[in-house]
Amino acid sequence: MVTVDVEYCGVCNFKLQCHLLRQFLLETAGPGVEVNCRQGRRGSFEVTIDKQLVHSKLATLAFPDHQSVLQQVRRAESGAPVEAVQAAPIKDCALM
Repeated sequence: MVTVDVEYCGVCNFKLQCHLLRQFLLETAGPGVEVNCRQGRRGSFEVTIDKQLVHSKLATLAFPDHQSVLQQVRRAESGAPVEAVQAAPIKDCALM
C-alpha cells in the first residue's frame, strides 16, 4: 500500500485542490493507494508519498502536476525511490 498525504491551506481554500488530486489518484492508481487530505499551514500544499516530500507549494509557489504525482506513486508501488514531482503550469495568474 502506498500512502499519499497532502497538507493543504484551509485559509487559502486549497481543500478543493486536494480533493481533486485525491480523486484523480484513486481513479487512476487503483486500490493499492491511500490518499489523505489534512488542513495545515497557511499557503501550504505539501505532498508526501510514503512520508517522503515530493512537492512543496511553499517552495515552488505552484500546485503539483497530477500525472507527475501518479508517476511517483507507481514508482513507490514498484519499490523504486520516489523523486520530486513537476509543478503544474500556472495558467490563470496575471501580474499587474
